Amino acid sequence: MQRCRPVLDRMLGLFALVFCASVLGALPAAAQVSAQSPGAAPYRIRVVGGLGALNQFTRWEEPFWSHELQRLSGGKFTADIVPFDRAGVPGIEMMRLLQLGVVPFGTTLMSSLSAQYPQFTAPDLAGLNPDIASLKTTLAAFRPFLEKSLREHHGIEALAIYTYPAQVLFCKKTLAGLGDLAGRRIRVSSVGQADFVGALGGVAVNVALADLMSNLQNGNVECAITGAMSGNTLGLHTVTSHLYAMPLTWGLAIFGANRAAWEALPPDMRALLRRELPRLEAAIWEESERDTTDGIACNTGSAACQNGRKGAMAVVPVSAQDERRRQEIFSATVLPRWLKRCGARCNEIWSQTIGAARHIPVPVTP
Repeated sequence: MQRCRPVLDRMLGLFALVFCASVLGALPAAAQVSAQSPGAAPYRIRVVGGLGALNQFTRWEEPFWSHELQRLSGGKFTADIVPFDRAGVPGIEMMRLLQLGVVPFGTTLMSSLSAQYPQFTAPDLAGLNPDIASLKTTLAAFRPFLEKSLREHHGIEALAIYTYPAQVLFCKKTLAGLGDLAGRRIRVSSVGQADFVGALGGVAVNVALADLMSNLQNGNVECAITGAMSGNTLGLHTVTSHLYAMPLTWGLAIFGANRAAWEALPPDMRALLRRELPRLEAAIWEESERDTTDGIACNTGSAACQNGRKGAMAVVPVSAQDERRRQEIFSATVLPRWLKRCGARCNEIWSQTIGAARHIPVPVTP
């Protein structure tokens, strides 16, 4: 508990104290590196994971930390995990809490970093990655900068980067393409999505995932950008009629550790995690790709639906015209606005990472 007290002097106040005591209670355990005697209880850490209702957590994160870690270590190591949306952790504060060590091991949605750390949101800007292959190329180019910056400037060790399924459009009214979105109120979950929607003439409305269904039902929003399968899980196929299959974003998340907590782990535990977390990351990416395809199949009532509930939505194919418009909106609106939020330093970051890999130059300003 003493290690939590400095947090009180750094603006997180009582929340940090309560969080350390009641949810994590982990820093003393994370700092113990003494050798285990035969028959000793497993060395235990506490982890804050991703969104609790989605397959990435229920099928992969939770089983890995709760069961697989102990099996892989022969009973030496184990972990408790809680999803961040059930832990009372504000998404925009997760990186700050990791820096301070209040959360020693936690998951941060990149989209939540837009205000404080816009440079880290570059790999998943709206309209940048029309398929998962593009997303992989983008992230591979950006990852060395991301990991180095987190380690050297923020005291965070990036251990894995996860993705959620493609974020697509669910709409209540007939939709033939992007041009039909002008004037519609559309749920978004990030600044970049809002930039994209605004360029289409739509009205961006920021709505939490938990409130999405009610906002569609009461008419506050007419369309929603969310995951193909997560929308199905929420039941959006029962209140919307058209699904536009263009991935607007994906939903990248960083799983990281407070540097001091990471270095305090037993060396063999660090080695095991360095070996196994890339495998967990790969499995989550494969799950996200499957969930994108399966989410579309289930929402539209296809016989190919495997894990969701069948709906009767009409799927709207992506036309060549809309593909050109996606590229134009990204280059003319989304990227310039990100660069403006990010500052002059991000011209160089973009040019040396994603811009070079994807052949997308920094826009020339008049």
